[in-house]
Amino acid sequence: MSDTDVTARYHATTVAVGDAAVMITGPSGSGKSSLALELIGLGAQLVADDLSQIVMEGDTPFVIAPPEMPGVIEARGVGLINVPHCSKAQLKLVVDMGQIEMARLPASPAFTEVNGCAIECLFCVDAPYFAIAVFNVLRHGRHAVAD
Repeated sequence: MSDTDVTARYHATTVAVGDAAVMITGPSGSGKSSLALELIGLGAQLVADDLSQIVMEGDTPFVIAPPEMPGVIEARGVGLINVPHCSKAQLKLVVDMGQIEMARLPASPAFTEVNGCAIECLFCVDAPYFAIAVFNVLRHGRHAVAD
């Protein structure tokens, strides 16, 4: 298997802030594309809409765009639209739109497994700042709280 062979496919939309990607998962209609469009509006680039493909480079997962319709995302009620895009980014974060975060300050980051790798995971926050928070987590990371 070469370094660029697709090793997994996820029903997810992925965008990148710089070289760091967030894969947005959740059931149909949960807001995956909406969050992606908000992130793109803040300066992110689309990697893949609806189908995210994972390739491993050593122990590091990357998301690549499927060859069909690069740079095209579905906006419910608007249709298919062209957006800024890139073909590959390192997976750094997963947002699960199917779960709601109830804690004001989660005690510690949650993790999920993607292709055998532990990836930090955020749950959906129903607040107007959520996309901005996700964008900044990708760009600057989270503040580590001392025990």
